[in-house]
Amino acid sequence: MSTVLIIFYILSAITLSTAFLTIYSRRPIHSAIYLVLCFFSIAGHYLLFNAQFLALVHIIVYSGAIMILFLFTIMLMNLNNEDEVHKPRITRLGAIIVFILISIIMISVFINSRTFMGEYDDTGVDYQSIKVLGKVLLNEYMVPFEFASILLLVAMMGTVLLSKKEKSGK
Repeated sequence: MSTVLIIFYILSAITLSTAFLTIYSRRPIHSAIYLVLCFFSIAGHYLLFNAQFLALVHIIVYSGAIMILFLFTIMLMNLNNEDEVHKPRITRLGAIIVFILISIIMISVFINSRTFMGEYDDTGVDYQSIKVLGKVLLNEYMVPFEFASILLLVAMMGTVLLSKKEKSGK
């Protein structure tokens, strides 16, 4: 086995286990930590694909910004064990069974699939270049890019308004 294949299997095991632990964990803070570990392992997959820029942006955006927003939301909600609704064990068992069934289906599809053996169409454009990526993003995808920024701005304003304490009238 090659070293890259061993690293791929290790990263895949980390990704799948931390993704499962994110869902299965009882404490929201532990789930957030598992999700950060999952994001870092996915960034490792990007590095295996030789997509360094995408890996760094993934770490900065998801592991940095999005997880900070998740943690602030968890802290603002002030989740306590007393307030938490306890779900019956049958619900947890059902989630485990669905997870196992979906995993079996995905593994069987992966095993029964055939790899494509053919010519690779090379357009000659290096999309790993930050300059080319910026041109594509800000020329062809300018409108969706701006819509995403407006959506994030509105979500941030909504979070600030929801977290604001109401003043009591005296």
